[in-house]
Amino acid sequence: MADDERLDALIHSVDLDGLVRMIDDRCSDRDWAGVLRLRDRCAAATRETGRQLWPAATLAEYRLALLAPPEWAATVLDGEAGRFTIGPLSEVAAQHHTWADLRPHLDAVPISLFVAHERAIRGESIDPSSLTALPPVLDIPAALQSWEPAYTVATYSDAGVEHEMPASSGVPADTEVMSSAEVVDDEATELALRQLVETWTASSTGRAESVCVEGSAVDAVAALGLHSIRIVEIPAGEALATLAWAGASGGAHGRRRGAAMGRFSTWWLLGAIGDLHDDWPPTVDEVETLLDELTWYRWDAHEPDGGWRVQLAVENTTEGVAWAFNARDDA
Repeated sequence: MADDERLDALIHSVDLDGLVRMIDDRCSDRDWAGVLRLRDRCAAATRETGRQLWPAATLAEYRLALLAPPEWAATVLDGEAGRFTIGPLSEVAAQHHTWADLRPHLDAVPISLFVAHERAIRGESIDPSSLTALPPVLDIPAALQSWEPAYTVATYSDAGVEHEMPASSGVPADTEVMSSAEVVDDEATELALRQLVETWTASSTGRAESVCVEGSAVDAVAALGLHSIRIVEIPAGEALATLAWAGASGGAHGRRRGAAMGRFSTWWLLGAIGDLHDDWPPTVDEVETLLDELTWYRWDAHEPDGGWRVQLAVENTTEGVAWAFNARDDA
């Protein structure tokens, strides 16, 4: 039986195990056209007959983005593929393919800009002229700015995806706190935090809260209703890298959003803290001036290790205000 005739038989019988083996074989043979045909036929059968073949189509898309040469990887970077993959195909493809190699094969669609941002986060220098024809769906520069840290990136494989939390510095000290500071209404920052960890709360079992007070970082944490915490001052880069890690992740059960979205969400939260949304994106000077005014802290409330968490506080001593962020997904 010809190979594609066997493919049709596997589709007709909804033999997912057989389809996975066929994907493995075609990848081993570097038969990328065959992998794409398998994806197309499984997707068509799902749409037209209701056969539950989307897992095979999803695996084929994932393997093409991760392993295939640029011209074949680009076939699934259309914004339609990858809805059920463990992470966005823009991030998957960026692991092994350069922007310079992919760009000639990409259409002017939003996902292409995400690929460029993912590659910039991984250290590739992106020619701005290569982005001019793309929809401006991420209205921040692709190139990392002087004030940005080195963000952690995900590693994809057949076993899944790994994305380690940025390393923590300092040793938190036990601190007793009392909630006495005046709470300030700051809807912009509260919304920015919720958007940053939206996958944790909408697609998993996480929760997120923030508060702004007139006072110190410790006052802000106390305003969350806590009485005994551990807290330590950390570099701004560590705090921003932690926020980007959270924004990129899917928490315990959600789907990853990718490093490009994590970085954008971090910019947006920083913009809310510094009232920089009106003239967006902010300049390097504006952000550097803001960061000079901010002091960042990591804290916890003696919880056991594990789970997904962002427990940060930041104070602006120039303005006399501080914020505390508590986002967790322990499932």
